[in-house]
Parts: sequence; C-alpha cells; structure tokens
Amino acid sequence: MATQGPPEETKVSDSGVVTVPASIRQRLDIEPGDKLRWNTDDQGNLTVEIVRERYGAFEDFEPVSMGGGGSDTHDLAGHGDDAAFTEDS
Repeated sequence: MATQGPPEETKVSDSGVVTVPASIRQRLDIEPGDKLRWNTDDQGNLTVEIVRERYGAFEDFEPVSMGGGGSDTHDLAGHGDDAAFTEDS
C-alpha cells in the first residue's frame, strides 16, 4: 500500500497508550470497537492488522414466528407440557 503524504508520528504515553492519527483511522476505516493486532518479525519489523469488531450486524433483524406455543407449551428448561400435546400433534 502506498503512503499518502509524509509519515505521521504519535508518542507512546507512560502507560503504553498510542493514538492512531485521525487521517489514518479515516483512510483505513478504523472505527471504535475495532482491534489492532500487533506483530513483529525476527528483523524487528512491525506490522499491524486491523481486526474489525463492528456491532449492529443484526440491528435490522426482525424475528420470525416459528409457530407453536413456545412459552405456552415449554418451561424455561425446554421441557414440554404433556397437556399441550395430543395424539394428532
């Protein structure tokens, strides 16, 4: 990947915190909740992999009824109520 513009620098805090510059976060689409996976090789080269941890993947999900009585015919442990079933079921 070609870099755009001069390299950016950030300072490591006393507690080891590093801020990813806003321009890099925007260019690489790094969002809150994403993780950075740090790796080094034998020559001391550092690579950083973005691990996407996006929330809301199912926020548009609408449950669909599967039929049956659900809580009317089963207790919390999933045991069926014999009275709710007939020979025809």
